[in-house]
Amino acid sequence: MQESKHIEHKMMTEEVNGTLTMLAHTTASPKNECIDMEQLEWLSIYQPPYMWFIFILGFIENLFVISVFILHKSRSTVAEIYLGNMAAADLIFVSGLPFWAIALSNKYYWPFGSFMCVAVSSFIQLNLYSSIYFLMMVSVDRYLALVKTMSVGRLRRPWWAKVNCAIIWISACVLSLPAVVFRKAMFISEINTTACITDPPSENWFIATNIILNVLGFLVPLLVITFCTLKIICALKNNTMQQFKEVNNEKKATWLVLSVLLVFIACWLPFHISTFIDTLEQFNVFPTCTVKSVNHIFNQISTYIGFSNSCINPILYIMVGNHFRQKAIAVYRAILCKGSNRRKSSFPIDDTSSTQMSFVTGLKKKSIT
Repeated sequence: MQESKHIEHKMMTEEVNGTLTMLAHTTASPKNECIDMEQLEWLSIYQPPYMWFIFILGFIENLFVISVFILHKSRSTVAEIYLGNMAAADLIFVSGLPFWAIALSNKYYWPFGSFMCVAVSSFIQLNLYSSIYFLMMVSVDRYLALVKTMSVGRLRRPWWAKVNCAIIWISACVLSLPAVVFRKAMFISEINTTACITDPPSENWFIATNIILNVLGFLVPLLVITFCTLKIICALKNNTMQQFKEVNNEKKATWLVLSVLLVFIACWLPFHISTFIDTLEQFNVFPTCTVKSVNHIFNQISTYIGFSNSCINPILYIMVGNHFRQKAIAVYRAILCKGSNRRKSSFPIDDTSSTQMSFVTGLKKKSIT
């Protein structure tokens, strides 16, 4: 009974969150005897509905953002290219949530096969690594626009932005490999079901993936973002720069970028703190049960806060981004106008009536002359 509870706990930790923080495999010896599963039952009740909510809202919002960037007649700016790719990463991420919601609703039963087990798991990893690097490049672009205005203009061309996006996607795929290479759908006899789990060859694998996620997936880009943000704030306060019209135009876009950055860090920082604490747990830094049990619940909550970021960004684009609002209005106004024109063309004018009208008009012209 204790072993069954332990396996259920590990599967809940891994499959519910889809993160790297508390990953475990079914053959491992129990390491978290401190955690009482009954304390987490209230979380498991709300997990599937929450995932469906994030999926529906995030799918609609991010699809809307991508459609505006693609359909608008003007060429996207460098910042919009990065933000558009970030919306694509969020769209990919939320597209995987229904699979987890279905599995959780069916007591972890995974009916989609091993290929989808690996694919859906990789969606989360791609989002974790790519989103923050897209934001890092947006910060670098704002830094070049406001701090290095005259010296490196050629680096802010859309062509370079597209190349950088391709590099980020490839790098995210490579960084995601350690987390998904041992993913598989396999039958778990202890709970009598087929589940999508991670089965690595060594316990050290958990430590390695946590460190990769913390360092390459958050700390390194965060240092770059912090440096650029501090320089940007100094530039915004510089009264000498206010006289340049181009700088004032760049300032409007910068406020949107800073808002997105702040929200992203606020959403994902708790998760990375929990991941770091979990790494310390692997080294038995905390001998008592208090930290382990608190961090487990903290990991559950922080993961869902991170998930919500995929829905918040599009709202920020609309609320803070004046330029994006104008683009969105122009795109969907054009779509509505085309739709109304098509409806009008579907009601042709009667030929007899038009002939009579032209005949009467001709008679009137003759009588006048």
